[in-house]
Amino acid sequence: MKENDVEKHKIKLLQLRSELEMLEKSFKESNETVVLDQTRMGRLSRMDAMQAQQMALESDRRRQQQLLKIEGALHRIETDDYGYCFICDEEIDIRRLAADPTSTRCLECVEK
Repeated sequence: MKENDVEKHKIKLLQLRSELEMLEKSFKESNETVVLDQTRMGRLSRMDAMQAQQMALESDRRRQQQLLKIEGALHRIETDDYGYCFICDEEIDIRRLAADPTSTRCLECVEK
């Protein structure tokens, strides 16, 4: 893989990390416990609020996983291991990395 390709992926990964960190900060500021006061809201409203809270928590979990993948990819860039399959050690297709810069396996190994 060319050095400028690696640099482009690094920039993309840093931008993704920044966006995810901003979303996480926003989530933490707005995340509140659902109040189960039956005098203030109806049963369906409480169910909707609890469902929305669970969906927000799942989104946060996925953001955390994506941040871990990004950190792993940035570490691989620093150690010159970026762009190589964890399984067969062959170079990962540049188009696959363009679609997902955190990819750790080539298409052949993923299909196995």
